[in-house]
Amino acid sequence: MNGKLMLGVIRALRVGNCRQWQAPAAGITVRHYASPPKRFYKKTSVLSGDGGYEVVLDHRKLKTPKGSPFVVRSEPLAIAVATEFDAQKEHIERSRMHLSALCFTAIDNPNQLSKLDMVNYLLNFIATDTVLFQYDDETDLQDLQVNEWDPVIAWFNQRFETNLQKTMDITPPQVSEQDKMRIAKHLQSYSLETLHGFIFAVDTLKSIILACAVIEQMLTVEKAVALARLEEEYQLKFWGRVEWAHDLSQQELQSRLAAAVLFVHLNCSENFVKQKLIL
Repeated sequence: MNGKLMLGVIRALRVGNCRQWQAPAAGITVRHYASPPKRFYKKTSVLSGDGGYEVVLDHRKLKTPKGSPFVVRSEPLAIAVATEFDAQKEHIERSRMHLSALCFTAIDNPNQLSKLDMVNYLLNFIATDTVLFQYDDETDLQDLQVNEWDPVIAWFNQRFETNLQKTMDITPPQVSEQDKMRIAKHLQSYSLETLHGFIFAVDTLKSIILACAVIEQMLTVEKAVALARLEEEYQLKFWGRVEWAHDLSQQELQSRLAAAVLFVHLNCSENFVKQKLIL
């Protein structure tokens, strides 16, 4: 993972975690939610063991929501999770701790998904991919999609030797079995834990094409989110932008995607280190 992409990912995570909630205007009903749990620890650290790396909060080892020990094989990933816990202030804002949530999901696997289940889920997403649905009703929007989305589709087809074609109406694009097999072969090369990061990225962008492009370092996190929001941003030029809503939504997507990209790369880097040590 190159340094430039890493800095971009960390910056997006930092922006997502540091954003401040602004009070709504007078006359707007405010909903009250249960307060988040208070921070009960003073410092965080990472402990190395035979099974991998654990996160320690003071003298307590971190556990998952199911009560399983938090153990990951990548030391940088454990450090990132510890940093996420250390960044919490008076309360623990779990909704903003995307890396920790991804690790918990990968360890607990609450839906008991196999690698085949996850690959099939990602393959089924192709026919509903955001960038494959384009419109010719508005010339300006069509030109924008052609200039911004088509190069990414072309890159994806070249990278994975597929022939995905966009559609200009509500009819789903046709995806051949050969294309599905080639994409599935690539996805199968990743571990079960890493595929959780892929799904998180795809669900965030509503596009497997954009998710692969950002994970393969063809796009930055900010650019991938901008392309996923292309139609929304186009409409905002006419209807106006609500800063406390649209800006927060954009930052949240960047934070979620940054966590997914970091999760995938840090899980893969552990395997590369092992292979190098064996050689």
